[in-house]
Amino acid sequence: MAPGTATAAYELRFGAGRISLDLLATAHPCERFVSVEVLCAWITGAGLVPPHTPLGHADASWVTGFREVRACTDQLVRGALPGPASWPSYDRALERVNDLARAAPPAPRAVRGVDGSLVRRLERPPVCAELLGALARDVLELLTDPVARAGLRECEGDNCPLVYLDTSRGRRRRWCSSEVCGNRERVARHRRRAALARS
Repeated sequence: MAPGTATAAYELRFGAGRISLDLLATAHPCERFVSVEVLCAWITGAGLVPPHTPLGHADASWVTGFREVRACTDQLVRGALPGPASWPSYDRALERVNDLARAAPPAPRAVRGVDGSLVRRLERPPVCAELLGALARDVLELLTDPVARAGLRECEGDNCPLVYLDTSRGRRRRWCSSEVCGNRERVARHRRRAALARS
């Protein structure tokens, strides 16, 4: 399955502002990592690897690993938001992410593309631990940067638990996606106005 096809078919979303936050979106409103093919489409779509990187060696253990780092990331990010945190599980998640972050990310290299410009490739196909390490490093960088951490927001959309990084001017962004949750809110507001006008 071509990455673009899988991305469209499974509605993978990239727009939370950090790759670790994009990872959280793969669990809402339902589990997205239902196969190795979808996971590989997400890995490529998220920019963890350059386009056309061979990922044929990925197997079901990768899905398990990405789901685990997603659960840990969710615990840590929610602990950084205002409100109560479950510290024992938070500490376990932090320990696991710290362990995963020890793995070096895949080594990049620049090679000449067909038009002569430089393009990014990997030295060799990545192993799962390297990709999980890159995700773990991203969440640790996010949560240890006071400016970035202050920009964490939970979507105001109805029944949407997604978290995003608000980098908008004036920090006024309200939704994880203007096209998804923002549009739903605008439609609901229009319906409420129309109902009031009819009554």
